[in-house]
Order: sequence, then structure tokens, then C-alpha cells
Amino acid sequence: MRVVVQNDINRARGDRAHANPRRRAGARGALAALALAALVSGCGQPGSGAAVHPAQGAQPLHAPPARALDSYASKLRAAYAARVAAAKRWGLAKVPLTAPPAPARKPEITARKGFEVDDQEELNLPPVFTTIPTTKKIVFLTIDDGENKDPAFLRMMSDLKIPYTAFLSNYLVKDDYGYFRKMQAQGHTINNHTLTHPYLPGLSYAEQRHEICGMQDIMKKQFGKAPTVFRPPYGNYNHDTLVAAKSCGIKYAPIWDEEVFVDHWEYREDDRSLHPGDIVLTHFRGREDWKGTMVDDMRRFLGKVTAEGYAVARLEDYL
Repeated sequence: MRVVVQNDINRARGDRAHANPRRRAGARGALAALALAALVSGCGQPGSGAAVHPAQGAQPLHAPPARALDSYASKLRAAYAARVAAAKRWGLAKVPLTAPPAPARKPEITARKGFEVDDQEELNLPPVFTTIPTTKKIVFLTIDDGENKDPAFLRMMSDLKIPYTAFLSNYLVKDDYGYFRKMQAQGHTINNHTLTHPYLPGLSYAEQRHEICGMQDIMKKQFGKAPTVFRPPYGNYNHDTLVAAKSCGIKYAPIWDEEVFVDHWEYREDDRSLHPGDIVLTHFRGREDWKGTMVDDMRRFLGKVTAEGYAVARLEDYL
């Protein structure tokens, strides 16, 4: 490279002898630019076997190895195959759909219109709502009280990877807190549904507060923390209910838009349909109360939501 540069310099000098001053100035500029380019490129350096470095700011590419992509694809295939097998094992006609990731920014939750109480906003009381504001085709499964403790239900929901939220009443769960600890260990959320499941508007403020705060204390002792989500029994509440709930650390009071039983569905809305973000209610019940088991109940629930293109999402991911 040094020979090439020197030849170019010699030619430039020869041309300069016959050029006018303006052309000689141009030749000198070209010569300087040529020399600078040689130096920058490293070609003008003695023994220029040195490595050529990338321009400042250039970054090497980091393409993942094909093996990593293959491994990821294999894991996805294996996970789906497991869901297919689980759906077949539990008697489902279709594989339940997988919910989208939790939103990076959670939606603003306000009281449903007509479900407010006096001073709802002024006192920042827990909102009562039946639907999460979203356009995604997701619904939320919630299960109340805790009377029936079917181990097959735990296995089914674990196998199928279906999230749900349980609202517990102490008088029904105190004989087997361990069952609900297993539920909690599987990643499901357990929330407050009072001590004895009373009709709260028929109680005094102090009595309501005892029902809600008393359950908070038990849940903290038995399950490690007091929840911030509470469902009033029967979906009934008044101003005192929400004031008492707030004083006990409650931030949200969801109820429901649909209720599923082993043999039928019930709807709050006149259109009798599922909607994006709807909260669905069912209960911990078995053959002693219904014409079937909790597994039968979940089979009906999952059959409908999957057939209509809905996935089941985790309620607390949106609160």
C-alpha cells in the first residue's frame, strides 16, 4: 500500500510542474486528502498487518445460535403438546386458549355506573365492578366461598394452566386451610369473602368491619398476607361496606357479569353474552349441591369460553 501511495504522490508532483497555480493548489489538496485516507485506513502504517477496526459507533452483530432457536421452538411445541394431552385427559373438546401477557400498564379501574355509593370518589372507596376495561378477548374466572375441596379440581387447573381467583369465607375453609395453601402454591390468588358470608347491608358498620377485617387477619396468619381484593357476599353492599373494607386495607371490590353452574349459565346483561374483560363467578360446590363436580363445572366453563374464542386471564394482573 505504501508503494501505491508513493506512486500517486510522484504523479501529483509531475502534474504540478505543468499546472497553473489554481490547479497546483487543487493537486496539493488532493494529495493531502489521499495521504489522510491512507493513514486513517491503516494502509500507510509500517508493517500494516494490523487489524482494521470498525468505524466508531459500529457494533458487532449478535445473532442467536440456531440451536437456541431450535430449543425455544421445541419448548413451545412441548408445552402445547402437554396442553393438548391435558385437554383430552379432562374431557375438553378443544384446547383452552392461552391469555396474552399481562399489560405493562394496568387499566384504570372505576366503579361500574350505577354501582357507586355516596361519596364514592370523594372518599376514594374501593370500586365495585363487573368487567375489566380491555378490548382483548379474555375473561376472568373467580370462585367463591370454599365449601367443596375437590383435589381433582386442583389437578385439572394445574394441568391445563388455567388461572383463577378464589374468594374465601372462613367458616367454610377453616377445616382445611391446607387445601387452599396448595392452591396458592400453584400461583392462584386467594382473597377475602368475609368470616361468615352474611348479608352485609343488614349489619351495622362495626359488624361489617368485623366480618371483613377479621377475615383479613385470618388470611394474613394462614396464607402469609392480607389481600387487597374483597367480594361482598351475594354481591350485596352499601356505603358502610365499602368504608369498612377500605379501613381494612381493601382496594377493589369486584363482583361478576356472568355465573356458571354445572348445568347452565346465568347473565347480568340482557344480551346474554360474554364480553372482553368479563368477570365470571362460580362456586366451590360438588354433587351434594349440584348435578356434578367442580371438574364438570370447569368443563362447561372452559368449553364455552374456548368455543367463543376467549382465553382465561389472571384477574390480579389487571388490578
